[in-house]
Amino acid sequence: MRLNHTEVISADEVESIHEASLTILERIGMEFFCPEARSIMREAGANVDESTMRVRFPRELVLERMKTVPSEFTLHSRNPDRHIRIGGRWVAYGTVGSAPHYMDREGVRRTGDREGFRDLLRLAQSLNTIHFIGGYPVEPVDLHHSVRHIEAANDVLTLTDKGLHCYSLGRQRNRDILEMARIARGIDEATLLREPSVFSVVNSNSPLRLDTPMSQGMIEFARHNQPIVMTPFTLAGAMAPITLAGALAQQNAEALAGITMLQCINPGTPAVYGGFTSNVDMQSGAPAFGTPEYVRTAMIGGQLARRYNVPYRSSNVCAANALDAQAAYESVFALWGCVMGGVNMMMHGAGWMEGGLHASMEKMLLDADLLQMVTTILEPVVISDETFAIDTIESVGPGGHFFGTQHTQDRFRNAFYKPMLSDWRNYEAWQEGGSPQVPDKAKQLVTQFLQAYEPPVMDSAVREELDAFVARRVAEGGVATDY
Repeated sequence: MRLNHTEVISADEVESIHEASLTILERIGMEFFCPEARSIMREAGANVDESTMRVRFPRELVLERMKTVPSEFTLHSRNPDRHIRIGGRWVAYGTVGSAPHYMDREGVRRTGDREGFRDLLRLAQSLNTIHFIGGYPVEPVDLHHSVRHIEAANDVLTLTDKGLHCYSLGRQRNRDILEMARIARGIDEATLLREPSVFSVVNSNSPLRLDTPMSQGMIEFARHNQPIVMTPFTLAGAMAPITLAGALAQQNAEALAGITMLQCINPGTPAVYGGFTSNVDMQSGAPAFGTPEYVRTAMIGGQLARRYNVPYRSSNVCAANALDAQAAYESVFALWGCVMGGVNMMMHGAGWMEGGLHASMEKMLLDADLLQMVTTILEPVVISDETFAIDTIESVGPGGHFFGTQHTQDRFRNAFYKPMLSDWRNYEAWQEGGSPQVPDKAKQLVTQFLQAYEPPVMDSAVREELDAFVARRVAEGGVATDY
């Protein structure tokens, strides 16, 4: 990434948010529902009130622990060609995650199921601009909750060879996915501990709460040196103050609290600073995305992450219900806020719709196009004697054209980005072609991608071991549930 990041606020203002966050943690603190998490923080020097489950952080504790977070790390996939660098000037794009509904191949909005889940995985595997699977693109609710994590992770590991995500919903689920990642990579436990191979996103329960299952997942991953993306879900006017400064101070406090706990467990464990501050529609209370407020907080979130020299997560989001102009312009604004904020890990990079309530394969195509355009924008412009083309300019002379020159002929196939969905024909040619519009073309391309899909190769011995683990854990009943 060669573009300079946008500095929305001054260095002094970044420091004032930092100081406000430390005051929140020291004076107000956070509720940690998990007794083990409270015990860890007490031993580390935090002030813990067991009667209220409130943990207050001395600022010196936060400042010291934040120094041990790696500024960069590699997330290892089962295919070494898919390893991705997280941090620095690197940018990685992930799929939509955690949507409860999806648009099926016929354009019908359906409750998440395994069929839709697998289709979204196949499409994500087919799109090179998507680097990792950011959770379940849609929740496969027809898989029982006790074994869903096992069956779904098996689908991710066999239908794709990209970066793997694990939901932190209790310790055993994390252990199962860690073992599946180890098997799929064909490595031993020691290598898994050295090489981060699966990540988890943890959302604090804003304002200022961290629940037990999330805490257990954080503890398990920190002990195994696997990355946690600590992301407060701070919607200004609802779960955070209505002012952007107040919402950002709370976001920063919650992120610092979670990352501090990780470093208390295992100094040096990979962690990512997650920013997800937007606003709500004050008439309906519904979350709003791709707003001017979201763009500014995404950029400021990047400034805060750089203040602590840690990787930064943001998201490509929109509130649109259909693949229309709103879906496009809100995503473009969200993307630009992410990228100019210095995002390293872009969650929900492709396929997010309706404020996260449904995933769309057509939107995944649109977003992939947008992501590839962003990537092209970020590529350096080659400045050299060859690209100046002075001899070619001389040969053409005033009033000529460059179509037939050797300089053009040598380069025309790959000179410019060619979008998947844009139609550059003039009106008459477009009309003769049936007046196609983006949603129609996107649907067509989804069908073509899914028909051409081939699963990535997996070593037969690895597949056999993975199948055996899945069969055993499913037979054992997975994890206990209350329903």
